[in-house]
Amino acid sequence: MVKKKKNTWVLWSEEELKLLKKLYRNTKARDIAEQTGRTIGSLREKARKLGLQKKRFWSKKDLGILKKLYPTEKLQVIAEKLGRSTNTVSEKARKLGLKNQNANVPWSKQEEALLRKRYLHKSYQEIAGQIGRSTLAVLLRAQKLGLRKEAPPWSKKELNLLRKLYPTRTAEQIAEQIGRPVQATRTHIFRLGLTKRKV
Repeated sequence: MVKKKKNTWVLWSEEELKLLKKLYRNTKARDIAEQTGRTIGSLREKARKLGLQKKRFWSKKDLGILKKLYPTEKLQVIAEKLGRSTNTVSEKARKLGLKNQNANVPWSKQEEALLRKRYLHKSYQEIAGQIGRSTLAVLLRAQKLGLRKEAPPWSKKELNLLRKLYPTRTAEQIAEQIGRPVQATRTHIFRLGLTKRKV
């Protein structure tokens, strides 16, 4: 709600909510405020309640750091410096066509031991972050080592998070946040009969 006059609160209309959901991720709050007549604080509060999040863009500074460090530095170090996940850094580097000389560095016994230890209980993304390799590298190494695991049952917390995120997120984004494979996430979306909110 937004306060228009003294003691007068105006509820968000369906049209305003649709516009907020459509624009919030990729549009500046100031621009949305101009279109809706709401304050920026009101917009952000409503977005928070709806579970909406801003898309985090790569600044020129971030891209410069990535291009400078990626060829020679470990993925985990770059991710920590940029405040992003190793998976996000790896994907951005791939899109930019960057090559990392560490990608061809043989796996050490310590790395393989950590992979074996964590493989049954951690997601590929978590293991990648701990080892300092890309998620794809972890997956390929696990396959080469013949590691297999049965995914643990989905917890109530994971299912509730899936229900909460699905209306405004893609299956890929949800899978990354929950730490589950994309296909498994899509399967549960289908089983739960979840549908997207109409925008």
